[in-house]
Amino acid sequence: MTELVLASQSSGRAAMLRSAGLAFETTPAHVDEEALTASLRAAGQTPRNIADALAEAKAIKVSARLPGVTVIGADSTLALDDGTMLAKPESPEEAAAHLRRMAGTRHRLFSAAVAARDGAPVWRAVGEAKLWMRPLSEGFIAAYVARHWDSIRWTVGCYEIEGAGVQLFDRVEGDPWTIVGMPMLPLMAWLRAAGLAPA
Repeated sequence: MTELVLASQSSGRAAMLRSAGLAFETTPAHVDEEALTASLRAAGQTPRNIADALAEAKAIKVSARLPGVTVIGADSTLALDDGTMLAKPESPEEAAAHLRRMAGTRHRLFSAAVAARDGAPVWRAVGEAKLWMRPLSEGFIAAYVARHWDSIRWTVGCYEIEGAGVQLFDRVEGDPWTIVGMPMLPLMAWLRAAGLAPA
């Protein structure tokens, strides 16, 4: 077992760590994100804090069964300017509805990373990005969802900005790693300080 584990099935997050030259393994956390999110929203938590709590839950669950290993949990939440949160779409029809809702407006994306050892968090960070989605025609939405459903079904916001999702936007503010799914710069700084990445 390596010293570092990513508690995620996200190909985007694994690709970021791989591109950074890190040696790690991946394992799914199997956290009931929907139930935890509903509970946190009922308690009045903000989208930022929900992303952080979901990332922590994943990191803690996996690290509790891997003694001495550093586990990184990560999660993202998306909030419209009116406070509405959008989750991963459950069907192509819901993906199209989400895109209609976001088209021509700004939304905020929060990406959290939490590191845990032996079932307890030892580090955390949350990045925020603001994204302005351009107006989208019904024809564009239908074609985009049909072409990209297999990948966008796993993403909040129904886009992978590192791919065809870049076509959806007029403007973004925030680092690209936060948009893809992890606040990589603070994470890399912590990994170097912890001796888990080359310094």
